[in-house]
Amino acid sequence: MFTYLRQLWRSNDLRKRIVFTLAILFLYRVISHITIPGSDKALLQKFLQNSNAGGTLGIFATLTGGAIKNFSIALLGLSPYINASIILQLCTVIFPKLESLSKEGIQGQQKINTYTRWLSIVLAFMQSYGFLLLLNRGGSGNIVPLTFPAVLAPMLFVSVGCIFVMWLGELITEKGIGNGISLLIFTGIVAGMPNTVTNMFIAGQDKLSAFYLFLIVSLAMLVAVVLFTDAHRAIPITYANQGAGRGVKGNIPIRLNQAGMVPIIFAISLITFPGIIAQFLQTAPRFQGIVNFINLNLSSQHPSILYMVLYFLLVIVFTYFYVSVTFKPTELAENIQKRGGFIPGVRPGLETAKMLERTSNRLNLWGGVFLGIVAIIPLIFTRYSTLSSQDLIVSGSGLIIIVGVVLELIRQVNAQLLAHDYEKLV
Repeated sequence: MFTYLRQLWRSNDLRKRIVFTLAILFLYRVISHITIPGSDKALLQKFLQNSNAGGTLGIFATLTGGAIKNFSIALLGLSPYINASIILQLCTVIFPKLESLSKEGIQGQQKINTYTRWLSIVLAFMQSYGFLLLLNRGGSGNIVPLTFPAVLAPMLFVSVGCIFVMWLGELITEKGIGNGISLLIFTGIVAGMPNTVTNMFIAGQDKLSAFYLFLIVSLAMLVAVVLFTDAHRAIPITYANQGAGRGVKGNIPIRLNQAGMVPIIFAISLITFPGIIAQFLQTAPRFQGIVNFINLNLSSQHPSILYMVLYFLLVIVFTYFYVSVTFKPTELAENIQKRGGFIPGVRPGLETAKMLERTSNRLNLWGGVFLGIVAIIPLIFTRYSTLSSQDLIVSGSGLIIIVGVVLELIRQVNAQLLAHDYEKLV
């Protein structure tokens, strides 16, 4: 371990990148504590103590590392950028111009990134008003003024905060180490853990025993998620030699978790939508029956059997949906054939595409089921123990994000070390 750290420190370029990344992450945490001017934090705390409100906004509070509780200018975190990235990725399949742009290499990807940034700005401005309206509707008063001229200032603060955080993430990707956006989300999740642990010890023995059990289960889940993240099916490929001799053998790895975190993000967005609607309708007497049904059956704070089953099924459905959009077996089969390759025992072209699609579908089933299980295990603790959603040290989605970011960071650091050692030999 110490030898590894010494190697990191001796690599001048890598040391600069790590220090730069840590400085940006520290700046992000500072921004998360800058409160929106003119807001009433006392009313906000009263709103967040409401069980339904806490459950509805729990996922956003986790990803932003307490920015919601602080009513920070980084209130939205990176959610507009994440939504914009997913929308653009789906649009590349729907619109032929974007699809052709995505195939133009680095220049095409740069243009798509530009479109993503502009869409992020639009979404940030729209979501800022939605969030402020939601917080005001759930509270016992106006946390921020919602009259037209007065609400523009808080909206601008929140939107600019989101854009600034997005810029910090891109700075890390360009000049630091690792994927900046993923690292900022990772930092937000990890930053909330000490506060959760502290609250558990304050809560006393009533919650502490259940918390210890959840900690043990989380460690077991951590090992499973690490294995799950790296798991893949290697499809053997043989490439015909240009000259005499045997063909060159290789393989195409198809990951068990092809969709990453996207299915859980989609599922969370859809399953929490009724709770958000209930927050808007709770002051209307004629919709009280609908509000009561949502609070009873579709609350993430007190998840029902129906809620957990729907959540589990949505994760599986969105796994198939997202992979069907991003994984294109026909194009992959064509590329293999153009390079003079074939799968042993399978005819090139259409038969290869069908074989790749069957393999992908089987992996999606097991991958989606695993994602669904990881997603609902914390909910099972919330329902059948004394723990609430705020008492969980990490959610299932947060655990997958942490593992994915750490593994990718280790790969990049090792690649940098390898390049440094190679330069010394040269």
